[in-house]
Amino acid sequence: MSFWNNKSVLVTGGAGFLGTNVVEKLKAKGCNNIFVPRSKDYNLVEKEDISRVYSDSNPDIVIHLAANVGGIGANMACPGEFFYNNLMMGVQLLEEARKCDIKKFVAIGTVCAYPKYTPVPFKEDDIWNGYPEETNAPYGLAKKMLLVQSQAYRAQYGYNSIFLLPVNLYGPGDNFDPATSHVIPALIRKCIEAKEQGKDEIVVWGTGSASREFLYVEDCAEAIVLASEKYNKSSPVNIGSGMEISVKDLVHLISRLIGFKGDIVWDKTKPDGQPRRCLDVSRAKDEFGFTAKMGFEEGLKKTIEWYETKYGL
Repeated sequence: MSFWNNKSVLVTGGAGFLGTNVVEKLKAKGCNNIFVPRSKDYNLVEKEDISRVYSDSNPDIVIHLAANVGGIGANMACPGEFFYNNLMMGVQLLEEARKCDIKKFVAIGTVCAYPKYTPVPFKEDDIWNGYPEETNAPYGLAKKMLLVQSQAYRAQYGYNSIFLLPVNLYGPGDNFDPATSHVIPALIRKCIEAKEQGKDEIVVWGTGSASREFLYVEDCAEAIVLASEKYNKSSPVNIGSGMEISVKDLVHLISRLIGFKGDIVWDKTKPDGQPRRCLDVSRAKDEFGFTAKMGFEEGLKKTIEWYETKYGL
């Protein structure tokens, strides 16, 4: 019998980019009782709504994916909102889960929780060795408090909660809104629009020297479901692909795949964000057998195809 048979699972953010993929993975593994709260029905920043969603769903496991999230621009525009909403959601969801005797709480953190200057590849034990990169520190720290809470609750109450640290995600269904999108969807949209409009250049934030690691969204969903099933320890776990690419190389790769042949102009008045990002992904493999499967170029092609199909290009 599957672990997921007869399990009731609440997936906050289950209608979002990552959440829809997690829900599909759960269904594929035999989970038939999945509750996805919608923001129009439940404001998960409010304690009363959290109590109500737990009463309505009566879950065995909570997978907390809901977040106020965005790229560098969104983080710089709304640091207070990102801090408050993410902190209050996470802290109260976990506290009420403990009070309701929900068997397990799966907290999803962020790579933004790591210090600005973390030795590469990032090891989970380095997470407290410095302050996060300033442009997304309020968001990163709000999510990192879930790790503190998770470990404190395990120590005092014996409560089973785990904390996962996904790297930057991408894939079909991503957010392509220029005001809030992350780097890959933002670049895909920018290159496609420039090509369609016959422009001879695109402008990209920063210098291109920063590096990033990316994980295909389906791979991340698989990791979360595996950890929900098999991992029951207090130590945080990186979720990534273990690859690293400079933003400059990323821009050239995306423009090549799209067929945009114009110039890349770097707006050096804009921030690069964290200088480097690449995770040590060995703990996820050792603890619950996760290894990313999607090749980066193939994943980019699938993402570009999805965007072009959705917008009739």
